[in-house]
Amino acid sequence: MRYPIAIEPGDDTHAFGVVVPDLPGCFAAGDTLDEAVDNAKEAIELWLETVIDDGGAIPDPRHIAEHQANPEFAGWVWAVVSVDLAALSDKAERINITLPARVLRRIDAAARAAGESRSGYIARRALAA
Repeated sequence: MRYPIAIEPGDDTHAFGVVVPDLPGCFAAGDTLDEAVDNAKEAIELWLETVIDDGGAIPDPRHIAEHQANPEFAGWVWAVVSVDLAALSDKAERINITLPARVLRRIDAAARAAGESRSGYIARRALAA
């Protein structure tokens, strides 16, 4: 998805502020324009992850022109941030991996001790890393 972002220009003493109008409460900042855009992408991804984790609906982005008509953003700079929703999906995906037998035995032992499946154990540890 491509989310429009509104960027409040910064200067030598003020950071660039970013608002994502389609995602209430989603904002970011950066000392440079590039940093502000990068931080906006991270903020959008975190906002969407939270909504997905809470079982909420992901808002569709509106056109920049709709937001530009809002006087609240007069004089702001506009950009678009692309986010890959597939990377945020919790849909289970079957994969094949190859591991040394001794590593697999250690994973299985740790998963049993934690009361988890192999897949669940690997996923939890990867997310914690």
